[in-house]
Amino acid sequence: MTELSEFIDPRVPPSGDGCVECDETGSWWVHLRRCALCGHIGCCDDSLNKHASAHFRATGHRIMRSYEPGEDWFWDYVTNDYARGPRLAPPESHPANQTVPGPAERVPADWRDLLAAADRAS
Repeated sequence: MTELSEFIDPRVPPSGDGCVECDETGSWWVHLRRCALCGHIGCCDDSLNKHASAHFRATGHRIMRSYEPGEDWFWDYVTNDYARGPRLAPPESHPANQTVPGPAERVPADWRDLLAAADRAS
């Protein structure tokens, strides 16, 4: 594990309760990730849109943290490995009552099939 405090700003709050881009487009996600430098919330690579890793590619912000309740691990996109980091500004996760995948009202009934088809296509 690496510790890269220059790529983490523990004072910055998260951008919201859900993936910024999915919320803008009306899409849905599987799990959420939080940029440890700017607070951007994006969807994980198991989601259709993979906005968290797209945020890394667009900005170079290499450290993210899980934004799931009960999870406190960090990930370094450069080393492709876990990283260490401090406690971040609250909240530390999306609301516990938010569904996974979510948000519930936007998740299609065939979401598993959509993810499987996307995996086969990539």
